[in-house]
Amino acid sequence: MSADAKPDHAGGDELETAVDQAIAACGGDLRATIRALIVANDFLENEVSELMKAVSHAYVRGRFQTYTG
Repeated sequence: MSADAKPDHAGGDELETAVDQAIAACGGDLRATIRALIVANDFLENEVSELMKAVSHAYVRGRFQTYTG
């Protein structure tokens, strides 16, 4: 599919639209699109890991309280 192609997504399928946008952003190069998605996924995994560590440290220090009802 070329970067110029605009497939018709009459059903409003947001996932297909996002796929088309990702491919178009990489100039229609599927390998570049996959590479960009892998890099983005790695970044997000690292962010989640850092946030989990921060929450764990705060919990251990007593900054969060657990409530029992």
